[in-house]
Amino acid sequence: MALSKVPIAAGFNKQFTSLEAKGTWVDGDFVRFRYGAPEKIGGWESLVKGSKALLAGVSRDMHVWTDLDGRKYAAIGTDKVLAIYYEGAFYDITPLWTDNYSVGANITTVNGSQSVTITTTSAHNLEVGNIVTFANAGSFTSPDTGYTASDFNSVLFEIQSLPTAKSFIITMPTAETGTGATNDGTLDVRPYEPFGPTNQLYGYGWGTGSMGGGTGVTATLNGALLNDNFGTGGSGTTINLNSTTGFPTTGIIKVNNELISYTGASATSITGITRGVNGTSTAAHSDGETVEVYTAWGSASLISGVVLDPANWSLDNYGQILLATNHNGKTFTWDPSSSGALTTRAVIGSGQPTKSVMTVVSDRDRHVFHLGTETTIGNPTTQDKMFIRFSDQEDMSDYTPTSVNTAGTFQLDDGTRIVGSVKGKDYLMIFTDTACYLAQFVGPPFTFSIRKVASNAGLLGQHAAVYANGAVFWMGRTGGFFMYDGTVKALPCLVEDFVFSTDAAGDLGINYDSNEIVYAGINELFSEVSWFYPSATSNTINRVVTYNFAENVWTTGSLDRTTWEGSTVYQKPFATDFINNVAPTFPTINGTSNGCTVLYEHEKGNNQVYVDSTESAIAAYVTSGEFELDVEGNGEYFMSISRFVPDFKSITGNADITIYINKYPQSTAQSSPLGPFTITSTTEKVDTRARGRLAAVKIANTGLNETWRYGTFRFDVRPDGRR
Repeated sequence: MALSKVPIAAGFNKQFTSLEAKGTWVDGDFVRFRYGAPEKIGGWESLVKGSKALLAGVSRDMHVWTDLDGRKYAAIGTDKVLAIYYEGAFYDITPLWTDNYSVGANITTVNGSQSVTITTTSAHNLEVGNIVTFANAGSFTSPDTGYTASDFNSVLFEIQSLPTAKSFIITMPTAETGTGATNDGTLDVRPYEPFGPTNQLYGYGWGTGSMGGGTGVTATLNGALLNDNFGTGGSGTTINLNSTTGFPTTGIIKVNNELISYTGASATSITGITRGVNGTSTAAHSDGETVEVYTAWGSASLISGVVLDPANWSLDNYGQILLATNHNGKTFTWDPSSSGALTTRAVIGSGQPTKSVMTVVSDRDRHVFHLGTETTIGNPTTQDKMFIRFSDQEDMSDYTPTSVNTAGTFQLDDGTRIVGSVKGKDYLMIFTDTACYLAQFVGPPFTFSIRKVASNAGLLGQHAAVYANGAVFWMGRTGGFFMYDGTVKALPCLVEDFVFSTDAAGDLGINYDSNEIVYAGINELFSEVSWFYPSATSNTINRVVTYNFAENVWTTGSLDRTTWEGSTVYQKPFATDFINNVAPTFPTINGTSNGCTVLYEHEKGNNQVYVDSTESAIAAYVTSGEFELDVEGNGEYFMSISRFVPDFKSITGNADITIYINKYPQSTAQSSPLGPFTITSTTEKVDTRARGRLAAVKIANTGLNETWRYGTFRFDVRPDGRR
């Protein structure tokens, strides 16, 4: 018979069944659509190579800009550090917690142990996981200790545990060679500014930390837990961990949303466990998941609806000066033109409010906006999360309104808190949890016009909005996508249920309890806006949904990027990837916990190139909806496919084509007997033996250096009976 063409429209359609979505693509990964045709996306390569390429913590914001001499920088804020990327290397500019210095501390050591107890003269106000360094170390007694001042001064340590309010334990790179010292020597404690927890967490009991609930003492699972009542691997009552340093001998741990009690602890395990205590449910947990020790006072429940925001940043530039605000915290500045800038730490900005949800610069008129900030500057207890304060024009240190400046304030009224903001062409879009407002410079005497443009269109998370192609796109707090191009409108989306719910089998809906880590970015090279989000079973980003605004199509995938910057300053997009079970290498932190960030340049080559230059394949695929013969009714007859003609606009290496056949929509589709079929640039036709009432096609690749762009599917088909 003559060849028949199967028309397949661009974009994914996940709102319907595979059969109902006939004539569309229904699934895929690492693909995009260009001029209506599917193709594998470009590769990515680590921008920093070698032994200092794994940045500490999980990146929560990234910003690129240039100084007045044209030098390009990327600032990256994680839960551990604030860093600069410049010409192939990272530089640590993390601010010190200057109002929490401790003077005259001393050390206690044990022969043969790497653990050192630091005792301060007053309460240190630190938590497990905080980073500290030291200054003015000295007066150590030999032979009690083999450590010297150089082992402490300007060296970074992560706090392992907190024996008392005036002591904490660090891990040295080498063991004590002396006999052991008690309250020996003297040194000054210089903590890094704390930025918040790695993940979005629940609050428990009457609070967290020492007040009951999360203690900050963490470890990771050494082996998976199944959804049952047993320990590691689905047997016994023992859970294996990487370490139990700081764990009490009996207590409760939390893994994701499950609480587990235990009655004993060894160096690398807890024993006598009981799963799903205090009203929580048992669940499966992957190897490497974070475990945290939990406590409770009295009869307070460990179950809470209070969510604690994760560490987060808003990064922007005021001219050439970096403006970095820690979420619900302080604002810091860093000047690339200062002497020795790359080895100089960011400092608290002069005149800045001390507690704000975020900051954003109104570039056109040179005002700095503090959103969700203090009603009394310098008094963090006056933070009002619906209050806006903006600086005087051309002066980012003056926020007090007077008759001779343009500083001002504004109180929003729709919502409970400001969530985020994004810059438009000549305006700022400011989002609360329920509404969105437009702030536009109008000049004296009012300076800014701030008006509400929509209700019931709140923002899901601080970075869940992006400006692209003359419009603002965002992910709604209660589901759905929106855009503003002069008016607010809902975006029709054929993957909406897949992204926002888990109602249907296979839906990888968003984890609303981790909404604050959602990150939106633009890829100008391909007219794409992407939202990176955690699925319902994850508290870290593991999914992406992408809207191509030029072709009005949607795709989904597993590209997991915690931040994304488009190709505005650099030629290619930059993005960060978080690796949960790998220790960071920059900056060098003794006793650091696992969890690091890799900075990638995207749309480069066809593979993933890691920090050690190792290349790995990007396995891309796209699958069509099911089609049927239109002979005496749709699907009445089985079809017999004897051959097909591959049609690739471009292909490098191999691509695999699989024809899936099915008898009924509710049955499980199977590959045709001879498939999958390997296709090269010289393949002219492929003979098949495919027979079924329904059929679908899948294009994929699995090897290094492979890429492709598909055209149309043509096949030789004939009716072949009713059964």
